[in-house]
Amino acid sequence: MQTSESNKWNMVSEIELVYRSKIKATQRPLLRSSNDVFEFLLQHWNHDKIELIENAKAIFLNTACKVLGLLDISMGGTTSTIIDPKIVFLPAIKLNANRIILAHNHPSGRVNPSANDLLLTEKICKAGILLEIKIMDHIIISKDTYYSFADEGKI
Repeated sequence: MQTSESNKWNMVSEIELVYRSKIKATQRPLLRSSNDVFEFLLQHWNHDKIELIENAKAIFLNTACKVLGLLDISMGGTTSTIIDPKIVFLPAIKLNANRIILAHNHPSGRVNPSANDLLLTEKICKAGILLEIKIMDHIIISKDTYYSFADEGKI
């Protein structure tokens, strides 16, 4: 199909961002502490895989720290998973989220952050500053305990 010179600039796909929540604002979970986040995550984690493979999730929050959504970011192997910042921030923008909590598990049960965990957290926090979306915490979980970057002063 050929277009005339004057019509070629009209050949553009339109983009519309829409967010429709099925949950009333008053019924959204409120996350006040890292322990609240840990308990929330345990409710939404596959317990058959928590000690098998690394999985990363993002919790998207409004300014009142109420949950707008939870997304599986990636599923990796036994010792690592990849968190792509674009995959973290794209849904945050669509949800109009003001805050994000990152989370991933360590199948080994040791929840101390690796050097890669520290670098990734710093990278995503910097991106959040540019987008004016605050990274509230990065939680590393096992089935029994957790590590909070915020509680440890790393965010």
